Amino acid sequence: TSGNTGYSLAMVCSLKGYHCVLTVSSKASQEKLALLRSMGAEVIVCPADAEPEDPRSYYSRAEQLARDLPNSFYLGQNFNLDNSAAHYYSTGPEIWRDTEGQVTHYVCCAGTGGTLSGTAQYLKEQNPNVRIVGVDAYGSVLKKYWETGLFDKDEIYSYKVEGLGKTIIPGNVNFDLIDEFIKVTDRSSAHRARQLAHLEGLLVGYSSGAAMQAVFRIKSELKPTDVVVVLFPDHGTRYLGKIYNDEWMKQQGFMPNTAVSEDSYARYRKIYRAYRMKYKRYLRQTLRNLS
Repeated sequence: TSGNTGYSLAMVCSLKGYHCVLTVSSKASQEKLALLRSMGAEVIVCPADAEPEDPRSYYSRAEQLARDLPNSFYLGQNFNLDNSAAHYYSTGPEIWRDTEGQVTHYVCCAGTGGTLSGTAQYLKEQNPNVRIVGVDAYGSVLKKYWETGLFDKDEIYSYKVEGLGKTIIPGNVNFDLIDEFIKVTDRSSAHRARQLAHLEGLLVGYSSGAAMQAVFRIKSELKPTDVVVVLFPDHGTRYLGKIYNDEWMKQQGFMPNTAVSEDSYARYRKIYRAYRMKYKRYLRQTLRNLS
């Protein structure tokens, strides 16, 4: 891990007096590593391009450490179903409650699958018509597996976006709950995050930009009365040296940006606000009719 599970474990271990050891990918931002270490975690950086079965990979290193360290416990968030259960009992009910049961679409990045599948299961139980949209990265195997049921190694290659995609099939991804899977590029995810900061005042992280990019990909199928919940799992302060750094963006070939125009985003924002006003009027009228 190098994401929210890692931060959570580091905090809990600090409170409980446990020694926390985290294996992380070498593509993790320096801000993430510094945050984990600041909470007392021991961080072992593993090569991002190592295949899962390679002893150097962060999967294999974690499993080996659990075998070698006496009195240790390996949480294994990819296959530990408590991961999904946490979101079934928390995130799902929160979304259902806060949208007053009106949610029509749930858009979420797919990594370990816990946030996506646990929340999706709860929402589908409340209303089977809620559309679940998974977000995957180019270089990951998840979307192809959802489409074909086959693990295709040819889908795997290096990618920059953090917090989504996998080179394994995690046990927490319930593919039967997903209605649509969308792949997004490193470039579009980075620019979408930057646009949210520049135009909406939301300093979100790399995978949050990916999730928002997926919303733009499905906008043509949305109706004015739809209620779309998109989950932003990370904060932009963890990527100040990457997607919010112009030099890093130039080094990756992401600048200047020709893939997404601010004009088109501004037009969509105007349309979105018009839809939001129509939806509010629709709700008020519906409530009046019910009363």
